[in-house]
Amino acid sequence: MSKVVVIGTGTMGVGIAAGFLASGTNIVMLGRSAEKAAACLESIQLCANSIISEWPKQSPSLQSDTITAWQDWNDVDFVIETVSEQLQLKQDIFTSLDQRVPPHIPIGSNSSGFPISDIAKDLPTAHRMFNAHYFMPAHIVPLVEIVAGQHSDLALAEKLCQFYRDHGKKPVLVKKDIPGFLANRIQHALMREALSLVEEGIATPDDIDTAVRYSFGFRYAAVGPMTQKEISGWEGMTLAAELIYPSLSNITQPPSCVTNLVKSGKTGIAKGAGFKVWPAYEAALMKQNYEQRLKAAFEVLKIAPDQE
Repeated sequence: MSKVVVIGTGTMGVGIAAGFLASGTNIVMLGRSAEKAAACLESIQLCANSIISEWPKQSPSLQSDTITAWQDWNDVDFVIETVSEQLQLKQDIFTSLDQRVPPHIPIGSNSSGFPISDIAKDLPTAHRMFNAHYFMPAHIVPLVEIVAGQHSDLALAEKLCQFYRDHGKKPVLVKKDIPGFLANRIQHALMREALSLVEEGIATPDDIDTAVRYSFGFRYAAVGPMTQKEISGWEGMTLAAELIYPSLSNITQPPSCVTNLVKSGKTGIAKGAGFKVWPAYEAALMKQNYEQRLKAAFEVLKIAPDQE
């Protein structure tokens, strides 16, 4: 059985731990206090139960402790940090891990904003440190981005990718820690155009959702954009690009249609409103439908899976 240490007891830490637990991995959950770490164990178990129908006879273990007290690194395969997005906090944790964790154990950060080159800056064992970036909900979304920093060992990164494959995830190796890594860069390119279309009054948020979900988004559940164009042919894409590319948005700041929402506190379902109002019952139903659809999409991805 593998063993993974997860540092941080928030939503992402719980989801990451649950995903590993469901794959048969022993989990150690570390928090700032013993109470915080212990309090999230039930949530981890519930998340794991939601993605596995039957547990093996020898179920993996789930334990907790504080970040500072834990010293048992025997049989640990991987350590991942998931604390809040504060660079100094992450740097302090990695400085401690650099000294405490045996040098053969890879260490990851789930940070989406801070590159591992900054988090692990000048540390003696920075070669075994990577961004290991998940997407919410972490226990369901298969992708994990393994991002190499300035001093990261690419051979070790490849081994970490294989570790994730062995535990049911779909890792991608990003060989340079550029802003946004891989998936978020692509996602933000789409969002820049989508928000610009809303800003210019060309389409509503609902119509943009429908256009994406029932056209290329629908196809992307089957294959990615590169393979889809391999199927349809690149000549049509290049001809269309010559016409479309010059008219695409190249704004360098989010448009007012979304910044005004943020300024007014309408940041989405959690606040009860975004581009639309979200009554509590609608918000709960949407979250439920969202997870059900994600799980259904994951089942589709299991049909004739890609060759590793």
